[in-house]
Amino acid sequence: MLQGKHILLGVTGSIAAYKAAVLCRLLRTAGAEVKVVMTQTAKQFITPLTMATLSKNPILVEFFNPENGEWNSHISLGEWADCYLIAPATANTLAKMATGVADNLLLTTYLSARCKTIVAPAMDCDMFSHITTQNNLATLRSHGVIIAPSPAGELASGLTGKGRMAEPEQLLELLIQTLNPEKKKSLQGKHFVVTAGATIEAIDPVRYITNHSTGKMGYAIAQALSDRGAQVTLVTGRTTLPTPQGVTRVDVLSAEQMYNATTEAFKSAHGAIMCAAVADYTPAKVAEHKIKKSDDDMSIELVRTKDIAAALGAVKGDRVLVGFALESDAGVKSAQSKLKRKNLNFIVLNSLTDKGAGFGVDTNKVTFIDSNGSQSLPLMSKAEVAEKIVDKIEQELC
Repeated sequence: MLQGKHILLGVTGSIAAYKAAVLCRLLRTAGAEVKVVMTQTAKQFITPLTMATLSKNPILVEFFNPENGEWNSHISLGEWADCYLIAPATANTLAKMATGVADNLLLTTYLSARCKTIVAPAMDCDMFSHITTQNNLATLRSHGVIIAPSPAGELASGLTGKGRMAEPEQLLELLIQTLNPEKKKSLQGKHFVVTAGATIEAIDPVRYITNHSTGKMGYAIAQALSDRGAQVTLVTGRTTLPTPQGVTRVDVLSAEQMYNATTEAFKSAHGAIMCAAVADYTPAKVAEHKIKKSDDDMSIELVRTKDIAAALGAVKGDRVLVGFALESDAGVKSAQSKLKRKNLNFIVLNSLTDKGAGFGVDTNKVTFIDSNGSQSLPLMSKAEVAEKIVDKIEQELC
């Protein structure tokens, strides 16, 4: 997605600077070359050594190296970059950018940059909502700067409100969209349903059965579809992830709730991507009160849940239906069987045995399986895997 792109990452003095490390890693995984410019205050929140290790480039803070006098040219940096992403961007830095103050390398580079600039504001809610900050953001927009959405949530001060830095995954998608605008409308007029995350099957009011899915892969697919102009309904189990931009989110808990929400949304859809880790079994009875511990062993009777993919496959017609499979052994054979049984266009096979793939990580290694055979992809970011999946969906629609 960002292969061969030069991304200049600016980091300012905010507690959200820790997210810059994750962002840097995602940029590198997506194929970009990354150089990092930090302010002096940013060094108090995250070390240059961390950012140098992740970016594979020396970190730039001063105008020149005090040990040998080597000049760090802000002009050369501005010419090198395909995009300047400042994340986090404090209220102080935004104010200086809006008024042309250039008292550090990060700011002089902004004034020299010929590329698109994206800023991700990060500050307390009172600072963010202050008329001065809002005026500065409006000024920057009028200058062509792209302002990343600043979601509401719990802040370092303990308050709740807008001002949080956008999550690294969201910033990666915004960057991809900015540098690849031609993909934005290729699915205009199409509606897709995406399922994501884990379901929760209650045992009693306290305990439940679930799995390790975080929803990252499904959310990345929903964002990739939306970026190409599609209408997206995201049916999601419990997760801490923010809602992808432009996506309609439907929150559910149990497999039964996911079945009902997905089959209803599919009635008006052109396709569906079944990425959720849905429980295969659920307790036959849910205890009304918390089950008390005793000295005896306990057995829980489980019954089969409804197969959502199979239900959609039975009514899909010429629509696109994509399944996911996570296997620890005999993966290809199992996926091929599922492909036919559930009337899928193709299956995305994940492996639990590959390092960097599976639950809770930002990368994945998958194999596409369809009626023509299989195609294995190398390890890449989940955002990049999502793009590959959407590419294949577009091929199926042709």
